[in-house]
Amino acid sequence: MSISRYLRRSRWDDERAHELEVYLDIETDENIARGMTPEEARFAARRKLGNATQIREVIYEMNTITFIETVWQDLKHAVRLLRHNPAFACVAIVSLALGTGANTAMFQLVDAVRLRTLPVERPEELAEVRVAVVPNGRQGSFNGRRAALTNPQWELIRDQQQAFSHMMAWTATRFDLATGGEVRPTEAVWIAGDFFTTLGVKPLIGRVLTSADDRRGCPAPGVVISYGFWQRQFGGDPAVLGRPLTLDGRAFDIIGVTPASFFGVDVGRTFDVALPLCAEPLLLGTDTRLDRRDSWFLAAIGRLKPGWTVDRASAHLNGLSQGIVEATLPDTYNADGVKNYLAFKFGAFPFSTGASALRTRYATSLWILLGVTGLVLLITCANLANLMLARATAREREVAVRLAIGASRRRVVRQLLSESLLLAAIGTIGGLIVAAWFSRVLVRFLSSANDPLFVDLPLDWRVFAFTSAVAVTACLFFGLAPALRATRLSPGAAMKAGGRGSTDTRERFSIRRGLVVVQVALSLVLLVGALLFVGSLRHLMTTDPGFRADGVIHASLDLRRADIPPENRERTFQDIVARVRAVPGVRAVAEVMVAPITGSLWNRGIYVDGKLVESSLLNAVSPGYFRTMDTPVIKGRDFDSRDTSNAPRVAIVNARFVERFLKGADPVGRVFQLEDRKGQLTESYEIVGIVKNTKYYDLKEDFESIAFVPLAQRPERATDTTVAVRTDAISSALTGALVRAVTDVHPAIAVQIDTLTQQIEESLARERLMAFLSGLFGGLAALIAMIGLYGVMSYMVVRRRTEIGIRMALGADRVRVVRMIVREAGLLVIIGMTLGIGLALAAARTASALLFGLQPWDPPTLATALVSLGTVAALASWVPAYRASRVPPTTALRQD
Repeated sequence: MSISRYLRRSRWDDERAHELEVYLDIETDENIARGMTPEEARFAARRKLGNATQIREVIYEMNTITFIETVWQDLKHAVRLLRHNPAFACVAIVSLALGTGANTAMFQLVDAVRLRTLPVERPEELAEVRVAVVPNGRQGSFNGRRAALTNPQWELIRDQQQAFSHMMAWTATRFDLATGGEVRPTEAVWIAGDFFTTLGVKPLIGRVLTSADDRRGCPAPGVVISYGFWQRQFGGDPAVLGRPLTLDGRAFDIIGVTPASFFGVDVGRTFDVALPLCAEPLLLGTDTRLDRRDSWFLAAIGRLKPGWTVDRASAHLNGLSQGIVEATLPDTYNADGVKNYLAFKFGAFPFSTGASALRTRYATSLWILLGVTGLVLLITCANLANLMLARATAREREVAVRLAIGASRRRVVRQLLSESLLLAAIGTIGGLIVAAWFSRVLVRFLSSANDPLFVDLPLDWRVFAFTSAVAVTACLFFGLAPALRATRLSPGAAMKAGGRGSTDTRERFSIRRGLVVVQVALSLVLLVGALLFVGSLRHLMTTDPGFRADGVIHASLDLRRADIPPENRERTFQDIVARVRAVPGVRAVAEVMVAPITGSLWNRGIYVDGKLVESSLLNAVSPGYFRTMDTPVIKGRDFDSRDTSNAPRVAIVNARFVERFLKGADPVGRVFQLEDRKGQLTESYEIVGIVKNTKYYDLKEDFESIAFVPLAQRPERATDTTVAVRTDAISSALTGALVRAVTDVHPAIAVQIDTLTQQIEESLARERLMAFLSGLFGGLAALIAMIGLYGVMSYMVVRRRTEIGIRMALGADRVRVVRMIVREAGLLVIIGMTLGIGLALAAARTASALLFGLQPWDPPTLATALVSLGTVAALASWVPAYRASRVPPTTALRQD
């Protein structure tokens, strides 16, 4: 039978009913013509036709697909049951929606960051080229999020390789759209070679950059902008082609716009502007990295030729390595550096899923959170299974009647499962809605103004398949066991159950008790994890970094567009500091080369008494820096006006430096030397002061040795610096005044304002994510588990109401009744906690790398989790016990 006839059954039934009526009318008319009265004629016609209703039923069944019809009936019956129990339906649907939604959102993020291939042509053919063999690490400067190659290496690899049909290189950067004053940053990429051709990206309008555009000395290259930037900046104007775009004070003509689906090759990021690498000298001037052999800033990608594999391409590049490294050997390396560099080997690596700093940073966190949400869903399913078991037990007489009159066990199980299927379906739809919202909340949580993230989160087949699998599994988990349990008893035994004087046996509650134990154990795992991550974040936020972050503003300055000669830069920076100091509300001002907690790094080898002792972190600051940061000088003096470029070299070291290199001896007056890039020793630095230990790279690091040198004694002042400002209160009016103070010195100076507190918060994005989500899910899991315990104990009290009445009639007081019920609940909780402690310790060890200041087996954390869960469990079991003790014995004994 066709589906079309099944879907038109009502129409067929109406037509057959009409035909039967017409037949009866004709027969009636003929009988009247034979001489019968109308009543006799109608009766004779009906007798000749037979049972019209039965005929219609036979025809109706002929057009029915039995399985679909039965399922539809079961679903309608399930809807009626849920309508009669709105509280249960709401709790079940909301729980499932949260459980499936959280799992889907986490999987969607994991899929986008780790699993999904790039949205380009045949991504499986892409391979990344980088150094495969690095004996003792790489030396030099590293810039960009994927600093894998130098430009001289890239150019030789591009010219000599035979494995790829097209090759390209890229590096991420930022440009300023403003012509002066406060920075308007835009995300950009330098591209070299056939960037868009390699990826198979066609322009939406205009054209894309090709290798012909990337020629050394290109005078006026064009730029390609992304679809998102085109919409934001130009309102999607199709006449954008040929219009100038100002980047770091220089105008470039727009030649094309990329499609909306293309975000680049760095997952978690997007780009606004793409420029050919040949234009770098136009913007960076003498700071260009095109010919620097020790400047690592490029990542290279190629599209494999037909018949080539990644392994074959890697072997081919390995064979080219010796000639390339010999031709690109940096002249700044010492003998050990040269030996190490000449041992480098290049190789090819799969690149179908793109590059991602986000993937590296959050890899462990995302998998842990996906496991956490899985546990929440498991607890939810166990709780719903408990509730469904209670409902199935209450319907045992109904099931017994159905079985007694001939229904098969399979048919009854399918009917009971339909309710679970309906809940799972509605919960899944709700879960998709929750996932769409929650996944975007996660991205916004990880993103910041200075570090924006872009993660494309469409609902693709992987996410849909994952959600469907979760929903089906949940349905089977919390629906199958109750259905089988309800049909296991014989009809006779079920009809007798629940009568006066009957009590439920331990076997009768064994499944529900087991589910409660599972919920308590898993809830303890999540609660311990939540407390560990929250405690870790608290330790990070309260740890003493050696400075006071409140009230500190960092103004990052860029003088490149001001075109100030090197010999005048020191004077310019001094003028800026003087003007900033005069702004009302400013308490202290100083310059710093490496602002703390920004991820920047400067280190060199330290020589004491002519011997290399180890490397140390370095920083260059101006006088007043330690007062600005509220870092106390323990001994000696601060930098002052005496420490000029012509004065003897001096340094201030922290306490860790003294402990590590000078073995705790009095450092004031001692000297040390630094190792430059070529391994040569610099002039001697005399230590004139000691300061308190401070954090440098991030808050999670241990205190490292740091040597501070005066900025004025640097060989040449750079075009950029950071001005640290301590103020009484940070406000928009103050930051505006700071920008004006800088631009009054020169209007072309670019200024970016950040607060140190904001930078610290951004550096702790991963820790805040783990603390917030683990705390949220841990609390939700504990709440669900306690609802399950409350439901089980309440149902147990109802089923044992007669027993309780008898006990009280025989003299048991209310306290004894409450103690009896609470004792049983306490036993379940203790068993669950015992199992949960072992699981929690095992789970915490996997996340130990994400903890700070805490061990996975931290006793206070375990004690807090046990006490918290035990208290809530005691309350959840005491409430039904107290209610049971308040019921008069006569009322309990009258219950049937």
